[in-house]
Order: sequence, then C-alpha cells, then structure tokens
Amino acid sequence: MPPRHDLGPKSRLGYTASQLARAAELRHDDAAIGSLAADSRAGFYVMGGESIVLKKGSPLNEALFSATEARAVGPALETVFLGLLDGAPRFGIGLPSQTVDTLKERDDLLVIDLRSIAVQGLTDAEHLPPIAEAKAILHWHARRRFCSNCGAPTQVVEAGWRRDCPNCHMQHFPRTDPVVIMLTVDGDNCLLGRSPRFAPTMWSCLAGFIEPGESIEDAVRRETLEEAGIVCGRVAYIASQPWPFPSSLMIGCHAEAVTRDIVVDRTELEDARWFSKDEVAAMLLGQHPQGLTTPPPVAIAHHIVRAWVEDEIGFD
Repeated sequence: MPPRHDLGPKSRLGYTASQLARAAELRHDDAAIGSLAADSRAGFYVMGGESIVLKKGSPLNEALFSATEARAVGPALETVFLGLLDGAPRFGIGLPSQTVDTLKERDDLLVIDLRSIAVQGLTDAEHLPPIAEAKAILHWHARRRFCSNCGAPTQVVEAGWRRDCPNCHMQHFPRTDPVVIMLTVDGDNCLLGRSPRFAPTMWSCLAGFIEPGESIEDAVRRETLEEAGIVCGRVAYIASQPWPFPSSLMIGCHAEAVTRDIVVDRTELEDARWFSKDEVAAMLLGQHPQGLTTPPPVAIAHHIVRAWVEDEIGFD
C-alpha cells in the first residue's frame, strides 16, 4: 500500500555521499603528498573558523581553488589532504581568522558559513562532503595545537590526520563526537521538540550526545526520558550524517514510545509535544495552518521525520 502522503521527490542528505576516495594509505608518504599538492589537477577548499571561502559565480559559486589561487588568498595555518576525485587530489586549507575577515571585502569572493552554503545551495552539492571533511579536521587542528598529556606544542604529521608531541611522544588523532537524533513515535503520532535556538516556527527531533560506555539504543532512551519524560522501548536505526559543527556524527533513529505524558526539561528544550502524521506531513510540505515547519532537507532530522510520515519505519 503506498503512503497516504505524497511529499514529492526526496532530497539529498547534506554532507553525505562523498565522491572522494580518502586514499589514507598515502597520508604517511610526505613525498607523495607533496607531488599531489603540485599536481595541476589539485583542488583546494579554503576556509577559516566557521567561514568558507567561495569564488563568486553564476548560477553557482565555485568552491575549488587552484594551488596558485589558494596561495594568493592567504597564508595557510594547516593544509590537510582530503583524498582523490578520479585521481585528482583534493586538499583543505585553514587560514588565520584575521585573513578570512579581510577577504570579506573582496568583490570576487563570497565568505560565508557552511550552513548557509548547504541550505541555500550556494555551490554544487558534490562539494559539501569534502568541505565538511576539511572543516571538521581543520577545526580540530585549531584547538589541539598543544599536547593534552604534557602541554608541549605538537607537530602536524600524516598529511594533517595526526599531531605528534615531540616531548612525550604522544600521538593525537582527530575525534568525532557521536550524537543520537531520534523521532519518538506512538502509532500515528510523533514527539517533536523546540530548542530556544530554533527559528520561531521550527520543530524537530530530540537529540543528545552518546555518553561513554553507552549504546546507541540506550542513549536514545536516556535522552528522550531526560528531555521529555517519555519512556521508550524498541529503537530502529534509520541513517547517519556527518555534522561538521564542529565535528559530530548524527545517528538517526526511530524510537517506540511506551508512555505518553510529557515532562519537558526546560533547561534543554523550550517545548515538546505530540504531532499527528497528517500535521507533520503538512509541515514538510510547507502547508501547516499555523506555519509550523520541520528542519530543511540538508539536516538528517528532516529525513527521519519524512521516513516516518512515508511509513518507512519498522521495529524488530
């Protein structure tokens, strides 16, 4: 039986389906990385802090810079090897914040945050995954310049994928923080919440960091209970999404509610309530009578909610 709501073609989930081969086996070979950086086909993504630098264009802005263009933009704090696209090398370059600020005055460049690029479609979607990769690891470099074991300055090795301490010989690797993001459902009703940070009309899935020693399923149940007072039973995995703000992995799930009475943790949420499937379908279509909305398609919350509306849910 087809779903009762026609939501149209599905959109691509942001920052996923990278076309790059990461070629991790090359990272330890400094000579090989040097040759790749000098390759005429090499492309560089340029950024600093929360800002991404694009070359202004029409209808889309260009995200890739040549080696010459990248050097002309400003001095790099770090350069990270991202991988190969059909043999063409791709790198991420991190600029000092003050350099990025001066670039905003140039007429040929667009300096803007990654969320806006993704939501507004300001560059080709194929660039979003490698930009997310570069942003996450360059953010790690910016905050891990000193050894957490002895405090000494660390050195960049492995083409940007490790920092070594010359004093105590500790090796430091980039980290990704796992986050559960879940839609709790009870038949034809689902639980959505509002964060004070959201746009005034937006409601979304609940979410929270997975704690040490905790499974995905246990984190889903704990976070739902803590934030909304709802006890959950079965949990079903839906999909995942790298979320480079600064460096998380969103693990999308559906959860089956066992209780119905909501008790909102006001330190975490502004509000939470049950929504019917018809109401959520109207939100996804931009047709809700009160103008309520869900997150945009670039976010995994949109896809988790849509999967439920279209009956793509099943618990073992």
